[in-house]
Amino acid sequence: MFVDRAHIQFTAGKGGNGVVAWRREKFIPKGGPSGGNGGKGGSVILEADTQISTLDWFRHRRLIKAENGGEGGGNCRQGRNGKDLILKVPCGTLVKDGRNGEILHDFTQDGERWTLCKGGRGGRGNDSFKTPTNRAPNQFTEGTYGEHKEIELELKLIADVGLVGFPNAGKSTLISTLAGLRVKVAAYPFTTLQPNLGFVELENYKRIYIADIPGIIEGASENRGLGLEFLRHIERTKLLIYILDASGIDGRNPSDDFRVLREEVGAYNPELLDRPYLVVLNKIDAEESKEHIVQFHKHFNFPSQTLFEISAAYGEGLEILLQEIVRRICH
Repeated sequence: MFVDRAHIQFTAGKGGNGVVAWRREKFIPKGGPSGGNGGKGGSVILEADTQISTLDWFRHRRLIKAENGGEGGGNCRQGRNGKDLILKVPCGTLVKDGRNGEILHDFTQDGERWTLCKGGRGGRGNDSFKTPTNRAPNQFTEGTYGEHKEIELELKLIADVGLVGFPNAGKSTLISTLAGLRVKVAAYPFTTLQPNLGFVELENYKRIYIADIPGIIEGASENRGLGLEFLRHIERTKLLIYILDASGIDGRNPSDDFRVLREEVGAYNPELLDRPYLVVLNKIDAEESKEHIVQFHKHFNFPSQTLFEISAAYGEGLEILLQEIVRRICH
């Protein structure tokens, strides 16, 4: 299961208490105070990791707590510091305040760290209170509590290219061919129930990441179908590719599909309409495609650098499409 949201309460560790203690050693009649300070509580730290693709680890966790600091000891011994709790999250994770939705942090770089909850300070032992005029203090302080936050983690995939299309348009076939990614492909709608992320590796070892977004239907911006659950995953992409079924096998035609897709994307986030995009007419190997392609050209006058005709299943036209993707992303 693809987990891209989690609502959790995080608590840093409490600082250890200071103690009251006295030196009681032979031949030292006036030993004096020797109570040590408590250790600091562990902090909760989040770290971005490109090897993690979902928030699955957080799925069934509701309360996460770091280690408390240890109490001070006699003979001025410092209490042990609580261990920091370092939790890894996927790149593209938004950290939001669970009460008002305010964005607290956005993880975009691999290895990026951010302290979510700071651990509490350790308390003071009576040794730290001694002065020339107060040589036998009988006081100490308790450690402070660590920070507590109610947090919502939300994942938005970071990809260079986002594939957008109706169910059964051929997005999964295209990404599996371009990126060599094993995904479920079948001749019925909604075979993709979660985003798939793959990459194309170029000759200079640069990678272009491609996200396959589950099929969008009319009304997706109003949360119909898989709706808003996955529309947000196209927000970070640099280039959108609208995949259209040229065969019209499901009783639709590519011209209407393109209009609906643009309307739904714009209704979800108007800024996405200004995002660079390509239009791909897929399944040109089907006999029914010829008439639909002619009609599409009548309705839309796209330049050759924007409109591509391919057969993802048979690899036809993919090389030219990939060259244009590389040109758009790498230049």
